[in-house]
Amino acid sequence: MSAANDIPAVRVWQLVKRFGDHTVLHGVDLEVRPGETMVIMGGSGCGKTTLLKHMIGLLSPDAGSVELFGSRLDELDEDGLDALRRRFGVLFQGGALLTSLTVAENVALALEEHTDLDAETIDIIVRIKLEQVGLREAAGRMPSELSGGMRKRVGLARALALDPEILFYDEPSAGLDPVTTAEIDELIAGLTRKLGVTSVVVTHVMESAFRIADRMAMLDAGRMLKIAPRADFEAIRDGEPTGDEQADLIRQFLRGDAEGPMSARRTLDGYEQDIMRAAEGG
Repeated sequence: MSAANDIPAVRVWQLVKRFGDHTVLHGVDLEVRPGETMVIMGGSGCGKTTLLKHMIGLLSPDAGSVELFGSRLDELDEDGLDALRRRFGVLFQGGALLTSLTVAENVALALEEHTDLDAETIDIIVRIKLEQVGLREAAGRMPSELSGGMRKRVGLARALALDPEILFYDEPSAGLDPVTTAEIDELIAGLTRKLGVTSVVVTHVMESAFRIADRMAMLDAGRMLKIAPRADFEAIRDGEPTGDEQADLIRQFLRGDAEGPMSARRTLDGYEQDIMRAAEGG
């Protein structure tokens, strides 16, 4: 294995984030290996969206660091950050398409802004990317004419435009029916295999998580509870309660049980604290 492959695609070290007096992330550590699909999961307000925003440079840590490809984000100037951003793509919730532009124009944006390619070459690349997500025939349509699943696919085509080395997904299954969710999951898994990209997926949809993950990371109340291969989480999900609060909390979340350590703690914490975590932590 080469030295380059030994460098994590993403490395989060002792990450702390506060909003006012409320700490959302408490010294979180995470490494994502090149070529793997890492699923980050946890309940509402656990901090997973805040963690993702740090990984893509939308938030800065109060302590700790985030590295992509071995480079610390907080040590880069604007030119360095711009160069790094061209190496990853992001699929935001809902697709985040510009409603005034056609599907093709949405996908072309990154190519127009970050390359010197001529219009004909950009058009060819756009059609290739739309073909990769099964939507080449929709190039001339407007986002308002698309279903929720189709908008996610267009958002993914746009994220793929610059041939990224990492793809970040923010709740890719949110708001989709079960069949469309399965189709999006298969698309994510297929792109990871075919393109060799590293995928980081933030989700609370467990069926999707177990379909696509190589490894999984579970956050709870801003702390990393467990990082392990998918099979380890499957064993916890399918096993019996152990009496260990942390393991039983993970089991409750994975199974979607109404009763367990997570729901008991929410009752003790009180309504206001739970709402505050949901609003700030993602």
